[in-house]
Amino acid sequence: MSLTTQIDQDIKQAMLAKQPERLQALRSIKAALLLAKTEKGAAEELTQDAEIKVLQKLVKQRKESADIYKSQNREDLYEIEMAEMRVIEPYLPQQMSRFEIEGAVQDIITRLGATSTQDMGKVMGVASKEMAGQADGKTISEVVRQLLG
Repeated sequence: MSLTTQIDQDIKQAMLAKQPERLQALRSIKAALLLAKTEKGAAEELTQDAEIKVLQKLVKQRKESADIYKSQNREDLYEIEMAEMRVIEPYLPQQMSRFEIEGAVQDIITRLGATSTQDMGKVMGVASKEMAGQADGKTISEVVRQLLG
């Protein structure tokens, strides 16, 4: 079942269960997927990787907004963003822990023979491809910098 079909079914369930917060988050997912599908140069159907990237972008936006609201002592808006993020996250693949990321990056560094921070671009390219959808790029970058530094 495609993600779009799953979202449509979940929207119906949220409507029937009268869950306005969940419904709002699901509608934002659907809107983002439709927008990605109708972008100029986009394929007829979104690939699973493209869908995951859209969802990751939505989670990242919610996280950044929540951080801003938290720093401005706007707990009401912070809670809304966090609730939406909790609705979106289950549609993403299981995320790797920091320990798992460190192990995978160490393996990549060994394979490539990287020795210093000058090799960071090489390592990041491979790591980003191998861990796409399973780890945040920022976390991967921190781990690569730490292990090469």
